[in-house]
Amino acid sequence: MGMVSEFKDFVSRGNVIDLAVGVVIGASFGKIVTSLVEQVVMPPIGLLLGEVDFSRLKWVLSPEDPTTEAIEEVAIRYGAFLNTVIQFAIVAFVIFLMVKSINRMRREKAAEPAPPAAPTPTEALLVEIRDELKARPKG
Repeated sequence: MGMVSEFKDFVSRGNVIDLAVGVVIGASFGKIVTSLVEQVVMPPIGLLLGEVDFSRLKWVLSPEDPTTEAIEEVAIRYGAFLNTVIQFAIVAFVIFLMVKSINRMRREKAAEPAPPAAPTPTEALLVEIRDELKARPKG
C-alpha cells in the first residue's frame, strides 16, 4: 500500500501534471511544424531550385538489385536530414520568439512602479492623532 500511495502523491503533484501537459502539447506542436516544413516551406524552395523534392534527395552508396529482392538500396538520405534541420530551425525560432515576448512582459511588469504600501494600522492611528493635535487650538 505504501508504494501505491507514494506513486499517487508523485503523480498528483503539479510539476508532473504540468510536464505531462507540456509533452503532449510539444508532440502536437512537432506535428504542426513537420507539416509546415514538408507541405508549406519546402515545396516553394524545391520549386525555386528546379522542382526538387528535398525529402527524396539521397546519395546512393549501393544501388538496389532489381533481379533479386535480397539486395536493397543503401543510401544517405540527406534531403530528409535537410527537412529535419529546417524543422529544428523553425521550432527554435518560435521558441525564441515566445521567450523574448515573455521576457519583455516581465520587464514591463518590473518597470511599473509598485503602488505605495498602505500604512499599517499603527501608522494610520499615529497620523490620526497627529492631525487631531494639529487641529486643536493652541494656548
